Formats: sequence, C-alpha cells, structure tokens
Amino acid sequence: MAVTTAEPIRLPAGPRLPKTVQGIGLLTARQRVVAQLQRRYGSEFTVDLPIFGPTVVVGDPHLVKDLFSTSGDLVGRPVHTFGETIGPGSTWGLDGGEFLERRRVLAPPFHGKRVKNFEYIIEEEVMREIATWPEGREFATLEPMIRITLGGILRALFGAEGDALDELRSVLPPTVTLLSRIGLLPSVVRHDLGRWSLWGRFLEYRRRIDAVVDSLIADARVDPDITERSDVLAVLLRARYEDGRPMPDRHIADELLTLMAAGHESTSATMAWVIERLRRHPRLLSRLVDEVDAGGSELRLATISEVQRTRPVVDSTLRGAKQRIRLGPWVIPKGCTLMPSIVLAHQKSFRDEHVFDPNRFLGDAPKPDAWVPFGGGIFRCLGSSFASMEVDVILRTLLRELRFEPTDTPGERAHNRGVVFAPAQGGRAVVYRRRADVVHRTGYRDAVWQGHRG
Repeated sequence: MAVTTAEPIRLPAGPRLPKTVQGIGLLTARQRVVAQLQRRYGSEFTVDLPIFGPTVVVGDPHLVKDLFSTSGDLVGRPVHTFGETIGPGSTWGLDGGEFLERRRVLAPPFHGKRVKNFEYIIEEEVMREIATWPEGREFATLEPMIRITLGGILRALFGAEGDALDELRSVLPPTVTLLSRIGLLPSVVRHDLGRWSLWGRFLEYRRRIDAVVDSLIADARVDPDITERSDVLAVLLRARYEDGRPMPDRHIADELLTLMAAGHESTSATMAWVIERLRRHPRLLSRLVDEVDAGGSELRLATISEVQRTRPVVDSTLRGAKQRIRLGPWVIPKGCTLMPSIVLAHQKSFRDEHVFDPNRFLGDAPKPDAWVPFGGGIFRCLGSSFASMEVDVILRTLLRELRFEPTDTPGERAHNRGVVFAPAQGGRAVVYRRRADVVHRTGYRDAVWQGHRG
C-alpha cells in the first residue's frame, strides 16, 4: 500500500440504496448481505453507512494482508469506536503513537508463555460448570460457556475472588451486552435518562464495575505479595511507560473493561461453535478423544483453527484511511472507512472452503495472511494468546470428562449477538459422564457410534 496524491479517487462499485437501508441491512443480516454483495460486485465493494459514510468492504486475502500490514501513519482506527463509550483510557479509543505506547505496556501479561500460568484457572472453571450439566438431555452450551469464560477471565484479569468476583460475574455480562448495542451510536444520542434508557443503564453498570475495580486496586496497592502476582491488574499497577509514568487508575479500569468486552463473548461463542461442529463429525470426535487420552494436542489445535476459519465469531473489523492511499486497483480517499472481511478472506484463502476439515491445519501452522480470526497488524487482538489457551483448555477438559452424543440434525446458523456471531440455537449438546467402561478408546468409540446413525 502506498500514499497517492495525484491519482483520482477510485472506489469499488456497490449498491445505490439509501444510506439508512444499507445500514439496517448490515446491522440485521450482515453476513448474508455481505455474501450477496460479494457475489454481485466481487471481492471488494462500497457501501454507504450511517455514522461511517462510504465504507469499502475488502475481501481479497492479499488486500486484507496489505491492509493489516500497513503503517499506522496511513491507516488507523475509524473515527467512531467502542473506545469512546468505554472511556478515554481504553485502547479502542487510541491511535498512533499513543496507541503503540499503551500496547507496549499491556503486552507482557499476554505473552504466550505467561498465559500458561492461567491454565489451571480455566480448568477449575470448566469443572465447576460441568458439575451441573444434565446427562442425556439436550441443552444449549453457549450460556454455560459464557459462565466459564467469564469466571476465567475475571480471575485472570482482576485476581478477583469472593464478593468482588460475584459482583463482577453479575454486572459484566449485561454491561457487555449493552456495550454491543450502544458502542457505535453517535455521542449526541447518549443521554442519561435513568434506568429506562440504554445509556442510563450502561452508566449505572459502569459505576458498579468501577466501585469493584477501585476496591481491587486499593487492596492490590497494599498487598505485600503484589510483585509475585500474575493477574493482569497487578501487572498493570506495576507497569511503567518509557518515561517512568504509571498508568492512571481510571485508565486501568477502562483497559480491564476493554479486555473483558473483547475476549469474553468471543471465546464462549467459539467454544459453542466447536461443540456444534464436533457433534456433526463423529469420526473427528472419536479421534480427538483418542488424542486426549494419549496426551496429545495437534489434532485438537487444528480443529480449533478450522472452527475459527469456518465459523469466525468476529466476521470483520474496521480501519480508517488517514491519507489518500492505493489499495490494489483502488484509490481510497482520506477519511474513508475500510472494512476488512474476515469471512470473505477465509473463504478465498482455502480450497474446498465450505468443507469442515481440520486436516488442512495439521503439520504447518496457519498462514497469517490466510487465517485472521484475531485480525492483524498493530491492531491484532492483544488477548489472542490468552483466548487460544482458553479454548484449548476448555475443549481438552470437556473431552476428558464428558462424552458428547453426535447428531445428524442440520448445522446451526450464525446468529448476530451484537459483538459476535454465535450458533443460533446456542450450540446444543447431549452429554454423558465418562465412566470407567467408556474411558478407554474402543469403548468410547463404540459409545459414540451407538448413538449416531448415518
């Protein structure tokens, strides 16, 4: 990608419907609308949206890679972001040098080796949750997965236990849900009209969160063992910018809420999709249990990658052009919004793209320009290592402890929950405890196939 000042603006074609109609279409049925527009106009097309204006959807994987790898001097965050809603300390509201400085401070707790310290927390949350799961009766797994990931990330981020953990478990899910509804609304419509208004409810939830976080920060500051703690709150309290400045407490609270909003529902939706896919692929399910019993992980990690390829829970992201730039055959004006489509990039990067086949990820790691469930470039999801660890530990524990009954019912459709796309029926499952007579490999395989026909 390069800056261009002499070439005339050249945007890809797109629908000519009124801006409001296009906005409603993408808001209510984004994946279906994007697929239809891609078939009509090609990998790139332009839509006109409320708030964002002309927006270029980018689906060619090579252009998506180019866009993600472009300097922050040319492409940055769009004008409107969730950061404006969360607060001035949120990474989602930062750009340029200020963003890079903050990311350097936030990165250490999320290094791949460090997140392994949190594996025991995730396994404890799984065991706590599945103790209540019914046997032999179908139920939706999405809400249980939300509880698992919520508990895990709260303990890892905040080091919270007891009353503080209970309060955050209560208030954070509705806060994230509200954030998904109001995060991209223009600031002029954000008025506190009390508990009956969306903004009023969000502010009330935020006051409750801040009260708990303030208490946790105060306790951490007097904790004699704070230098030994690995939770993200303790790490951020110890962190310093290059000039020696600490991060302000309010910015720490904003960042913790940002990390929660970014990682909580996305990980739980991914796990619901994992279960939805495995129940429809019994041979793969049997192979995965064999591998777990043998202590392996290669097929499990490949399966997770394939779920993220075929069912990305975040289907696109947003960028803003800071200067007039060339992107492939297109010339994008300054201020134009760009929407790299993760769904389209995944579809165009692999052969037999609609076939669910984890074998494609065995042996070699996914190529960064072809597999981008966490986005890419300087804005790539900061918590991707934590999320990957979380999904792996959850799946490993479930396969070790439970037998999932296969099904030949049609696959669940994607449902837009505001922040993420999840299985429309919640990733329904039927489970049984793995007892002594089915723990060994052959017994498990017989039990799997006894309950599946076709």
